[in-house]
Amino acid sequence: MEVTLWGTRGSLATPGPETARYGGNTSCVGVRGPDGTVLVLDAGTGIRRLGTTLDSSVRRVHILLTHLHMDHIQGLGFFGPLYRPDVEVSIWGPVSSKLGLRERLMRYLSPPLFPVSLRELPCQLTLHEVPCGEVDIGEFRVSSALVCHPGPTVGYRITDAKGSVLVYLPDHEPALGPSPFPSLPRAWTSGGSLAANADLLIHDSQYGSHQYLTHVGWGHSSLKQTLDFATLSEVKHLVPFHHDPSHTDVDLDRLMAEAIAEAKPTYRVTPGQEGTTFRL
Repeated sequence: MEVTLWGTRGSLATPGPETARYGGNTSCVGVRGPDGTVLVLDAGTGIRRLGTTLDSSVRRVHILLTHLHMDHIQGLGFFGPLYRPDVEVSIWGPVSSKLGLRERLMRYLSPPLFPVSLRELPCQLTLHEVPCGEVDIGEFRVSSALVCHPGPTVGYRITDAKGSVLVYLPDHEPALGPSPFPSLPRAWTSGGSLAANADLLIHDSQYGSHQYLTHVGWGHSSLKQTLDFATLSEVKHLVPFHHDPSHTDVDLDRLMAEAIAEAKPTYRVTPGQEGTTFRL
């Protein structure tokens, strides 16, 4: 599978030379299979650019939403395939205790927040509620599970026909508080079973260690926690993701270098930057 990062921030960052390498768009990752299956992980502002790269021959797209916080859906209304009547678009996402996925999405895709309502989109739209166990989406086997983040939030595990595994956990606080947790059983840690032995893990790393101390319980990880979680999950390759919008390229380079030097991971670490492509 081919995995491309189109938005890596936790909120929009000011565009300019200070953020040129890591980018300023919010969460969106594109996944393509060799047989043509297209998955879109979250619909942050990066989804608009992703949509412009899709060939006109594409007739089916699956959008997998982890949750419905604004930074993960604010680009949805600007995704080109939604306006093509010849394209089937499936949106997968979590429900709340009171509202289904359609009702939740309609709160954004309707006036006054957006001029076009969900029911007016010309594409062939289908909605699916998650978590729903394992499902086959084109050539991929997709698993979803609830993880620790305010509001109903899921993570995704995507396996291709060759057995390569991508895990996507962009908003996640695997263990409440700053204490180290790799000694805890993996099955007892939020997202641990989902991420186990992944070939590529894309994971929340919003804070530096000192920042995290004033944000415990907000649903995000420090870089140290991200590295500890990857160690616990025995992944092969980690991509720190969902960067704080206030962090410049220089800030992120420094934070990554310090955290990696301290943790000394045995797996590969590639900081998430817009436009980066991974092939599994």
